[in-house]
Amino acid sequence: MTSSTIDPSLLQAFAPTGVLRASINVGNPILAGRNLQTQEPFGVSIDLARELAGRLGVDLKLVVWESAGESVQAATDDIVDIGFFAIDPKRGESVAFTPPYILIEGAYLVADGSPLQSNEEVDQAGTTVTVGKGSAYDLYLSRTLKNASIERAPTSPAVVSYYLEHGHDVAAGVRQQLEADAAKHAGLRLLPGHFMVIRQAMGMNRARGEAAIRYLSQFVEEMKASGFVAQAMKRHGIQGAAVAPAEAQA
Repeated sequence: MTSSTIDPSLLQAFAPTGVLRASINVGNPILAGRNLQTQEPFGVSIDLARELAGRLGVDLKLVVWESAGESVQAATDDIVDIGFFAIDPKRGESVAFTPPYILIEGAYLVADGSPLQSNEEVDQAGTTVTVGKGSAYDLYLSRTLKNASIERAPTSPAVVSYYLEHGHDVAAGVRQQLEADAAKHAGLRLLPGHFMVIRQAMGMNRARGEAAIRYLSQFVEEMKASGFVAQAMKRHGIQGAAVAPAEAQA
């Protein structure tokens, strides 16, 4: 489908400036990163954004953020057209989500000498958990932890360094990010399993209308079913995450 076959009102909802502005979070290595030489962003979310722009028949502008919180805020403030976010009810107040396209594990990291051995043991008085400010797991743990306290690092990639610098008990984040950081610092280990499954989806400001949201949801389902998402994950060397299963469309 190209712009010539898309209803003008739908095209206006997606690209009111004539360009598709995609909010990109490089703080989550599963979704996107930067080329070390050029600093250009790359990743699964960029591939999906380019494919969508091509189908709409418009140019693509990548609006890059260092954290999930900034990326979501850009959609909330309606200064971008689409974005790539973890589904969360708080974010859902202003952002409409598609079905998920990737499932990611949220995990805990502790020091080798920590008495904590399971995810269930983390929520106890006197335990301090470091999270990335505004991240999906920040929102989730803020709702679910009843006894442990939360301290927020500026961004998700900064969680482990912040945790080490301040001597906290637990670092929480995307498993792959924690595993990479644990490999750089001696004396750290991940607790077995996960404390949540993060459902990564595309999204847009709710004010863009139901027709645009429905189109975006259908796009995501097609990208999963066609193998596009799986191929993008393979191309970018993404391991430890899974393509989300298909969901019935209304």
